[in-house]
Amino acid sequence: MLGLHAPKTVAIIGAGAMGCLFAARIAEAGAQVTLVDVDQDRLAAIAAQGVRLTDDNGTRTIAVAAALAGDISIAPDLAILFTKSNHSAAAIASIAHWRDASPILLTLQNGIGNAEILAQAFGEDHVVQGTAHIPADLTPPNGVVTHGFGHIHCGGITRKAQDAAALVQSLLQRSGFETILSPQVEQIIWEKLAFNAALNAISMICEATNGEVDNPPGRRIAQAVVHEAVGVAQAKGMTLDAEHILATMDAALREHAHHKPSMLQDRDHGRASEIDAINGAIVREGARLGVATPVCATLADLVRVIELRR
Repeated sequence: MLGLHAPKTVAIIGAGAMGCLFAARIAEAGAQVTLVDVDQDRLAAIAAQGVRLTDDNGTRTIAVAAALAGDISIAPDLAILFTKSNHSAAAIASIAHWRDASPILLTLQNGIGNAEILAQAFGEDHVVQGTAHIPADLTPPNGVVTHGFGHIHCGGITRKAQDAAALVQSLLQRSGFETILSPQVEQIIWEKLAFNAALNAISMICEATNGEVDNPPGRRIAQAVVHEAVGVAQAKGMTLDAEHILATMDAALREHAHHKPSMLQDRDHGRASEIDAINGAIVREGARLGVATPVCATLADLVRVIELRR
């Protein structure tokens, strides 16, 4: 990939909790950051007031630009996709005019399939994918709160894209995120998929925080989901570390008891969830490979029943 350099301009697509967190931290590290969204009221609040970030270093307000995608004519060096998975295709279409500039594209979204959509639109050698185990809660219109542990894994979806991934890693490290460059990033994405599938759907269905899922029946369901995801991944040729996934789940239940997983936040705000990219994706891959996933299938259908009532 010719012309690769450390990103100095960054556009973050999606001004939710994670988008605001990353925008604030990356801007603090010295990059020029623009938050992109379709919610013009939120964009106006961010443009006028910045992002109010509360983390283990205290509370501060960080100036961040905000704009609609169509209003940004000059492509950034790096674009980070932080929309819900069900909005990925529309979000990527909105930045298609940046294609000729060959920006680096990063997805740390929940679920699977987002990197492939980016690769179709921009070319696979520009795409970096990964996971972010970072709890963040939005305090509208322009605040975000995060505390405790958090780490990122990233890697290029091709060997050529590993050079771009190394630049992304460096920027995120400077921005205060523990970031690991991984040659086996797809396996790590599946481990995060299993983690999200285990906690998100239960939380959404039961309207329960992490702490309210931390009980014997909640844990039995979550553990069954993890084992189904591990079985599907094994059929795909990957070996997931089930004990590591369960340990991460335990830490989330204990250390972030008051956190509302993203699907519960979606239910609270009347938004469509990412169920088809998380539990639903495990079910689809399981059906394709002949692996039964009855717990994931039941949870996915219960979420869909709730969403159909809106």
